[in-house]
Amino acid sequence: MKFNHVTLVASAVAFAALGACAESEQEAQEDLVEQQAESQEDLLEEQADLAEAQGDEAAEEALDAEADAMGEAGDAAEDAVDEGAMDETGM
Repeated sequence: MKFNHVTLVASAVAFAALGACAESEQEAQEDLVEQQAESQEDLLEEQADLAEAQGDEAAEEALDAEADAMGEAGDAAEDAVDEGAMDETGM
């Protein structure tokens, strides 16, 4: 009887781990996309800082605007993913 209980518990843990792996893979992919967008935004901000240091206000403003737009798009995408995850879980 004890063996059956241990087997049942081990099986439950294994199935839970398999479910977590699938969720973890999706989360990892989402994190990668988010990090890439943030890196691009950071790069644009650095380019804007360089343009400002060189006295090129027009380029600095354009790069800042592009970085801001990228940040807002990333936030909107993250919100959409969060809402999609909430819809799937029913929360």
